[in-house]
Amino acid sequence: MTASPARSGTLFVLLAAALWGTTGTAQALAPAGFDPKVIGALRLLVGGIALLGLALYRKELGHFRDWRWRTILLAAAFTASYQLCFFAAVAKTGVAVGTIVGIGSSPIAGGLLGLIFRGEKPGRRWLLATVLAIIGCILLGLSGGEVTVDPLGILLALGAGLAYAAYALVIKGLLEKHSPNTVMALVVCAGAVMISPVLVNCDLNWLLQPRSIGVVLHLGLATMALSYWLFARGLFRVPVATAVTLSLAEPMTAATLGILVLGEQLDAQAFVGIALIFSGLAVLTLRRRPTLKIPLENVG
Repeated sequence: MTASPARSGTLFVLLAAALWGTTGTAQALAPAGFDPKVIGALRLLVGGIALLGLALYRKELGHFRDWRWRTILLAAAFTASYQLCFFAAVAKTGVAVGTIVGIGSSPIAGGLLGLIFRGEKPGRRWLLATVLAIIGCILLGLSGGEVTVDPLGILLALGAGLAYAAYALVIKGLLEKHSPNTVMALVVCAGAVMISPVLVNCDLNWLLQPRSIGVVLHLGLATMALSYWLFARGLFRVPVATAVTLSLAEPMTAATLGILVLGEQLDAQAFVGIALIFSGLAVLTLRRRPTLKIPLENVG
């Protein structure tokens, strides 16, 4: 029996989010002296080249005039904005608060944008799943360590959450007209060009080490090219709000890898947070079986 489009779309988005969750672990394994802004730019560049190569190989690019370039550039701007806002927010207000506000605000923004611009009504299942997952993110992010709240950092994190939700909304529209491979290739490549000025006057000596090359390739090929390839196919099958909420699997994956790979110690609050995120994703993922209706004339 083949999976329904919604179920397969959910699986694609979850796999994409799991790959995004490896980003922090990969950066932790990078040599000392790396620049997060440079990593963000190179991630887009490597991923964009890989996606463009796939689209060219499959001969899916078509003609230049056939593309809605204003929409593509808008999606690319949201992609670049997310990268810059998120990294700046983390630098201003810390990893915990920056991640919580950035990732936690995106499902709310996604639900509102999907409702306003596409008429998608998320429903009670999405609301319950989103509340559970956001509470889980808060508990996970605030478990252990000191918390620093910077007003500008909060605004930047909110900007990152809004940019991600807006990106998903615009991509959803493009996928209804063009192939996923070409959409993601053009959007990511354009985003890489927009963010490339951050590479000017940056120290790139740390990139000469083999481990640095491995980290950049993993971030570009796995957490950008492959994950966005999966995300596009998932987003085509599920509403914007659902896709953005499912993306909250990212911090859960990151925390799990922190324990298994980096040997991090999490307290009880963090484990409760992971459990709540998992519960929220389960609510959104698992479907109730249809009840069997028996005709009244067959009863008794």
